[in-house]
Amino acid sequence: MKEQFVTDLNVKDDVDSFFLVKHIAVMEAKDGKNYLNVVLADSTGDLESRKWHNAQEVADVVTRGDYVRATGKINHFQGRLQLIIQTISKIDHREIDKSDFTPKSTSNADLMMEELLKYVADLDDVYIRDLLQIILFDTDIARRLKCWYAGKNIHHAYESGLLEHILSCTRLAAHLSSVYKVNHNYVIAGAVLHDLCKIYELSEGPLVDYTDEGKLIGHLIKASEIVDHFASKIRGFPASIKVHLKHIIISHHGEIEYGSPKVPQTAEAYLVHLIDMMDSKMNSVAKAISTDRTIGRWTGMIKHLDCVLYKHELPTHTEYLPEPESKVPNVQKSSEVRGNAGDKAPEKMSEKNEAHERPEGKSKTKPEKKKDGALTYTMARMLEGLKENQSSDEE
Repeated sequence: MKEQFVTDLNVKDDVDSFFLVKHIAVMEAKDGKNYLNVVLADSTGDLESRKWHNAQEVADVVTRGDYVRATGKINHFQGRLQLIIQTISKIDHREIDKSDFTPKSTSNADLMMEELLKYVADLDDVYIRDLLQIILFDTDIARRLKCWYAGKNIHHAYESGLLEHILSCTRLAAHLSSVYKVNHNYVIAGAVLHDLCKIYELSEGPLVDYTDEGKLIGHLIKASEIVDHFASKIRGFPASIKVHLKHIIISHHGEIEYGSPKVPQTAEAYLVHLIDMMDSKMNSVAKAISTDRTIGRWTGMIKHLDCVLYKHELPTHTEYLPEPESKVPNVQKSSEVRGNAGDKAPEKMSEKNEAHERPEGKSKTKPEKKKDGALTYTMARMLEGLKENQSSDEE
């Protein structure tokens, strides 16, 4: 039975546990020696790992998708935890409980499916409602949808993650359609259908990969085919509805460089694109913060988000902070300074008044300093006059 999980590990911990191998490759170090680059995983997350010796011998025996027993010690490297593997050996899958290696949605799949079907039942366009119901009640589609991953690594990459993502988008669609006054039948249909065919694009977990159909066709085109297939079972299904539903599906990536053959060209299609992006990004943010093991308030660099994230909760105050107590001595001192300044002002004013009231004859005159050196020139002339008087007296 597995006792050590990835999220429980810390620096310098000794490890002896079972893992699923998500990636394994022989790499060459700067000194030319080979080492083993491994990503081990369980239901709580991934663990970057290295084995510095006997790399090729292990790689010849252990492959991606194997369950292994690994021993070693946890190291801290470039802000991330890393297992330095001492021993690693393949084990029989019958020795382990696969649920220990399968990350799952925190919501119950049956309850999510029940809520999704209620949104569909409340639609007022009879053709769109019938189409979505006949699709979601299909036995194979319903089985896959309840357990499928929405992606390999980025967003909702866990069991029932696809259903969680579709339901979350449907909730947003129901609310935002009324906010922006668009046709909620099409927006909800887009939320249900946009990623539905990832059940054919991706393989079943826990080791998810792209299928041949996923690589060659993709979930956008496959979903358009699904619309055509099931709409043909509904008598008199309007061609115009099919056109708009398929446009929403194939344009929901938003831009041609992101895989959409068309950009959104209706308000409903654009809203579905934004809803899908919002829900996938916020799930990626939540996952990055919850699984990050970097020390401090910030995550390490999140490549697919191209940023680091603040991990702590933002400050919230339900009551006002207490105001700092006023310091009475300082207040008195400042008032004294203001009072002294006020007392001096009248003195200056009285001096000016006295100057105005003093008779001209008794007024104190001072030589006015003129510009351009006039005062200096006058003094020089006076000195010259004194010298001439002295010389004439001597004669």
